Amino acid sequence: MFSPRGPSPRELARQALSSVERGYDLLAPKFDHTPFRTPDGVLDATAGALRPLGPFGRGLDVCCGTGAGLGVLESVCRGPVTGVDFSAGMLAEARRAYPDAGWVRADVRALPFAGAFDLAVSFGAFGHFLPTERPGLLAHVYRALRPGGVFAFPVPAPPRVTSRSYWALLGFDLAMRVRNAVWRPPFVMYYRTCPLSALRGDLTASGFTVTTVPMTALGRREDGSPWYRLVLARRPPG
Repeated sequence: MFSPRGPSPRELARQALSSVERGYDLLAPKFDHTPFRTPDGVLDATAGALRPLGPFGRGLDVCCGTGAGLGVLESVCRGPVTGVDFSAGMLAEARRAYPDAGWVRADVRALPFAGAFDLAVSFGAFGHFLPTERPGLLAHVYRALRPGGVFAFPVPAPPRVTSRSYWALLGFDLAMRVRNAVWRPPFVMYYRTCPLSALRGDLTASGFTVTTVPMTALGRREDGSPWYRLVLARRPPG
């Protein structure tokens, strides 16, 4: 799962026993050499799906981490692009990779923007928020967008119960719940708390108009359905 340049088991254990912010500060220098980074194929497919809808003006990467999503924004935005994250370590790595982008350290549940962006994206971040926290997060993304702006993010198809992926994700979430029940500070990261139906409901409640498009570049399952969909949540114009 990890390249030779990735974190050691001891480093992963230290991260797992830290808070989310401290854990990512520790992991930041080696994060891009772990399977936690969004694969390039997903990033490229997202850019390909967004390109016919643009070009966009200013772009925002929500929970930007080491900046993998900035390449997507730079390929579809004519204006400046900005990454926001609360981990100083992750932002430091992102600055090195994308020196021309803007960077803001902030809790995305309290984004310091209002009507500033035409496109916002996010990759693999929703599992770091409890379901009760999602409406507040999405309300701040809504506020950060200009009228007519779009919040876009890829969502994988749920694994089948008979697949190893299903049981691996279930086991991970159960292990995290046990860890958070017996250890402080908590480390919030759950894979099964943000299905598309729940995300769609929260986005709609926040005022977005929601559509999805199949990301056919990433292939289809045996039943013909896509492995990934791109959620397009638009702040209504006017």
